[in-house]
Amino acid sequence: MRKRFTQVNVFSADPLGGNPLAVVNAAEGLSDAQMAALGRWTNLSETTFLLPPTDSAADYYVRIFTPVRELPFAGHPTLGSCHVWLAAGGNPRTPSQVVQQCGVGLVRVRCDGPRLEFAAPPLRRTGMLEIDVLAKIATALAVQPGDIVHHQWVDNGPGWCAVMLRSARQVLSITPDWAALRPLNLGVVGPHDAGHDAAFEVRAFSGVGGYEDPVTGSLNASLAQWLISAGLARPRYVAAQGTALQRTGRVHLRKDGEDIWVGGEVVDVIRGEIDL
Repeated sequence: MRKRFTQVNVFSADPLGGNPLAVVNAAEGLSDAQMAALGRWTNLSETTFLLPPTDSAADYYVRIFTPVRELPFAGHPTLGSCHVWLAAGGNPRTPSQVVQQCGVGLVRVRCDGPRLEFAAPPLRRTGMLEIDVLAKIATALAVQPGDIVHHQWVDNGPGWCAVMLRSARQVLSITPDWAALRPLNLGVVGPHDAGHDAAFEVRAFSGVGGYEDPVTGSLNASLAQWLISAGLARPRYVAAQGTALQRTGRVHLRKDGEDIWVGGEVVDVIRGEIDL
């Protein structure tokens, strides 16, 4: 079975500077097993499959696979999938706004500005982290408990929890103990000094898979919901991510009314066909 295949770069205009995503267009006819197998084969953080929507309010339906599991939602796959859908001739029902259907429901994507941006979905879990979870994180990051200045559950699907350290420099110095971190999916954020083009440095550690994600839309979405509402970030800011992996990811966050919008650049890198 031959399908159109695109690999894009998300959250950086540099084709090799952000987070890659594989997208299969018109994925009808592929089985769950085939989708999961391709997710393992590409070995990217996510591979997505575009399908007709089952909800009449949506423009398309996307399924999102990591090399080990299917996700109900992820940020850079949302922007990358929307970019590919539009490039293939997708015509949204509402001008300038695409509605994506995925495991968490409907996600709005704006496509009328300088970059694509999605509306952060509601958080599934909030509140401060438990004492035992904090201790586990401090051990896994080899930091003192006092270095964690703020913390929060910020789960919007992938199970994120988050801690804020004293500075971006401290965030960049971390080498996680993957065995100690398992099974947490952890976001770590720290403020940059004045004059930096980004307000915060962000890193995303998957204790489930034992890897660091280069640039993470879902985490930045939930971090913004937490940080802005708590007064720890301005209503509009830029987060840097991927620096420790020699990437140049930039995520644009802004509050508009009750919504948090998460934006970034998307560029095509590979276009072709794939035989499955």
